Amino acid sequence: MNDASVSGAARSAKNSTPLRGLARLGFAVNGLLHILIGMLAIGIATDGGSTDADQSGAFTQLASTPGGVFLLWTVVIGMFALGLWLLISGFLMKGGDSKRKWARRGAEVAKGLTYFALGASAVPFALGGSSDSTSSTSSLSGKLISAPGGVFVLILVGIIVLAVGAYFVHKGVTQKFTKDISLPSEPMRKFILGLGVAGYVAKGIAIGIVGILVVAAALTQDPSKSTGLDGALTELVGLPFGAVILFVVAAGLIGYGLYCFVRAWRARL
Repeated sequence: MNDASVSGAARSAKNSTPLRGLARLGFAVNGLLHILIGMLAIGIATDGGSTDADQSGAFTQLASTPGGVFLLWTVVIGMFALGLWLLISGFLMKGGDSKRKWARRGAEVAKGLTYFALGASAVPFALGGSSDSTSSTSSLSGKLISAPGGVFVLILVGIIVLAVGAYFVHKGVTQKFTKDISLPSEPMRKFILGLGVAGYVAKGIAIGIVGILVVAAALTQDPSKSTGLDGALTELVGLPFGAVILFVVAAGLIGYGLYCFVRAWRARL
């Protein structure tokens, strides 16, 4: 099969109605997860709730609801479909100078793989089991720290995560997310813009704290400091006015979740 036929097949798949519909489903279930994580974080901010404020906590919440298994498999399907759509989009990306094109292509592929990972992390819960992303993150950090050169690798990972957080904040503040969706007319336009700005900034802050914790784990050679999103949000409570800060970030994550529902509806696919 030559390159032209491969590109044609990829383009047909990307433009197919079923895959587009499932990709929109992926945005919607991603929004649901962020809303659940935001609500769990509010629980920590208000009464010190003990449930993990991350995807594991969100999956546990879904599993405990009526029809939870159906919802979890919907998350799996939606995340895998969205990941596939992004990978195909990266493969088909054209235009611009070569370096810029490959940078954008790499970003699309990275996002696609992230959604695949999220979908895969939901599978154990859909099958009736469970997992702890906080423990998994600490365990992986511990293995890296004990490996030759692992500390430097972990520092690099932390810096990359910090950069991703900064990217989310920048995308929110500059409203670059509007390139991803078709904005409606006023007054809904302002509401969606507000959701997008608050959501992207809040998520960027949360991701940035995760990156800081990863770097701290590497520098102190203490893997217990690398605790993922739940640990990052919990760390905020220890700051001056930490509960208020966590509440604001949690509200922003809920806003991001609502924006994801808007994106499922208005996404440029």
